[in-house]
Amino acid sequence: MARTGTEPASARGQVALILLTVVTLLAVLVVRLPGGPIVAAVAAAGLGTIALTRELSVAADRRDLRRRVRLARQYAAHYVLPEDLDYPCQRLLRRAQDAVDAVLCSAVHRAGLIDTIDNQVTLPEEVWQIAHRLSRLSAMHAEHRKVVPRVLPSGLEDAFRPYTTALDAAWTSLSKRVRHLEQYARQVSRADQVFHAQQRLETLAARTPDYQRLIADTVRDDLARRHTRELEEQARQVRRLFEESVLQARRTAGELLRTPLT
Repeated sequence: MARTGTEPASARGQVALILLTVVTLLAVLVVRLPGGPIVAAVAAAGLGTIALTRELSVAADRRDLRRRVRLARQYAAHYVLPEDLDYPCQRLLRRAQDAVDAVLCSAVHRAGLIDTIDNQVTLPEEVWQIAHRLSRLSAMHAEHRKVVPRVLPSGLEDAFRPYTTALDAAWTSLSKRVRHLEQYARQVSRADQVFHAQQRLETLAARTPDYQRLIADTVRDDLARRHTRELEEQARQVRRLFEESVLQARRTAGELLRTPLT
């Protein structure tokens, strides 16, 4: 309603229908029933109460709707609807939202192993800035399609080209921004996988003495020592891999957030 300028529908038609129904019922009661006027009076009181209650409820709903539409118009520049975007821009925004959701829902984010506070503040702001610019780009795309003829007169192609180039450059820049978000989400997903592996390894590490005793009891001394060293090295390797994956995710975030769209 805020985007199209549509006004909330009036409740007058409903009220008139209720009043017409009441009058019709009263007329039937007066004509058909013994003691019709008394019955009609009682019925009028009951139906009048119902009609009044209905009217008050509808009026309250309409006031609330008008208030919400007024607020939606007042803050029209502070939100983006799917209808504000053409299809390519909708898809690009969806990719940005999915990437940010993947980061904020990750285990390493919840565990505070990446910049949790910065992510919670900066990433939603990044999505909003992308959405806001995509909305402007969609509007300018629509305007461009209306203004620029499908078939250009010979010799005038160069005159229109800078405007098309400007729109293409804006699209390329926003697409690159979204790809950076997706790269960050992939790095976080990788850190998540190693994080889960490390947690499982720590569970096994708590039982390392049991495995060592099993090896010592069943394998020759030289093989036992080799297997024990392999257990210890595997644990160290997973920890190193986890630390490297988290560090890479932080670097990617740093590169992305050093140049905010704001």
